[in-house]
Amino acid sequence: MTEPLSTATPRTLLLVDDDATFVRVLARALGSRGFEVIAATNLGDARMLARRHHPPYCVLDLKLGEENGLRLIPELHTLVPGMRILLLTGYASIATAVEAIKRGAHDYLAKPVDADAVVRVLLDGDNGEEDEDVPDAPEAPLALRRLEWEHIQRVLTECNGNISETARRLGMHRRTLQRKLGKHPVRERPDSES
Repeated sequence: MTEPLSTATPRTLLLVDDDATFVRVLARALGSRGFEVIAATNLGDARMLARRHHPPYCVLDLKLGEENGLRLIPELHTLVPGMRILLLTGYASIATAVEAIKRGAHDYLAKPVDADAVVRVLLDGDNGEEDEDVPDAPEAPLALRRLEWEHIQRVLTECNGNISETARRLGMHRRTLQRKLGKHPVRERPDSES
């Protein structure tokens, strides 16, 4: 006799990240805030859990080893229409945020994140008001280093996270690109008031 498929509770959340420590800590924190967390460390397991449990919420990491979490967003919406997806990444960029929203993510947060911020974002649209605004471009011109970061992120997104192909398209050595990606994004200096 086969086991029937599980059904999700109204607060079931699919957590997809390849960092086991991060998954354990965030799952515990979200569990204490009323979520029933199911976790996956790769795209295949995430698909299987989404099919089985139909969770209404998902917290998805952009970088899953050699895989790209952006690819999973449309698939999750096909498997679970109406799922609220929050994309997390350590490589915050406007290009990635725009691409995530285009593919169907409801919001985007840069790591490190705390559980309260995740809960706020996930439950923000539960009042029936969807906020699908693409992040606004900054009013002031970006610094040259920030522009480089944004361009790298855009090309990386176009290459579905493939570092070798991104390096080839950018005309730089793969190790140089990895070193640039390993650094935190360039932050803009706050405007000084006179």
